[in-house]
Amino acid sequence: MRKILIPTDFSENAFNAIKFAIDLFKYEVSEFYIMHAYQDEIYESEDLIDESNVEKVTETVSNSSKTSLERTLKTIKTISPNPKHTYNIISANNMLIDEMDAIVDDKNIDVIIMGTKGKTNDKKITFGSHTLQVIKYVQCPVLAIPENYKYTQPKHILFPTNYLIPYKRRELKLLCEMASTYRAVVDVLYISVSDKLSLRQKDNQKFIKEELHKTTLNFKIANSKHIINSIYQHIKENDINMLVMVNTRHSFLENMIYQSAIDEFGLNLDIPFLALQNIKRY
Repeated sequence: MRKILIPTDFSENAFNAIKFAIDLFKYEVSEFYIMHAYQDEIYESEDLIDESNVEKVTETVSNSSKTSLERTLKTIKTISPNPKHTYNIISANNMLIDEMDAIVDDKNIDVIIMGTKGKTNDKKITFGSHTLQVIKYVQCPVLAIPENYKYTQPKHILFPTNYLIPYKRRELKLLCEMASTYRAVVDVLYISVSDKLSLRQKDNQKFIKEELHKTTLNFKIANSKHIINSIYQHIKENDINMLVMVNTRHSFLENMIYQSAIDEFGLNLDIPFLALQNIKRY
């Protein structure tokens, strides 16, 4: 059974991610966890004057969270009465990242699906702060859905890599099953000024071939030192409708996130983005 965690702040963007998730896994027996972490909302509430009314404000925010989750669940079941899907709602007086980490561990979540931005949209960036924090710190694959993105079956997937890291079987299995369900083609793009691979890189490439055996793979090379430009170019020229990258030490994505290039990277990204975390989980 596929286990999917979807955080929501009850914005249109968040519900759009929910709709994408239930469409993406419509053929799979899946269990969804729709969660709302509201601790920030308590301390940002205009009704919180001093410590004496913390309990009252907490109760108000908690009740609002539960009511909104129930309303969301009712809407989901109305638009998608899929017998393969079961749903759980979680309302938590906790910080978003802490609560997501706890649920990922407790429920053995396979993938987190969330909108790229929430209520406080900034039109100048693609990834909001919450999305970036989840990609950076929550130890689970994250599929980020752009604002207003209308569901399209993933038919052509781009997977840029430098082959320098040993990938995790569980993470590649997720990609393999997502791709094979829709008979998607996966372009594995090596971006480098040299087209030669070391023995370690060849071993990692072989592992990708073995784990993605159910899919059609195109191994390609972009002779360039400009990673972001090469990714953009390949997306535009090949009608790519999903981007997959790995967030770990010495990966392309790590360099982008931790060198403040993510704003540039995300500026024109209008397709779903799957960040694999490359960790060993059971």
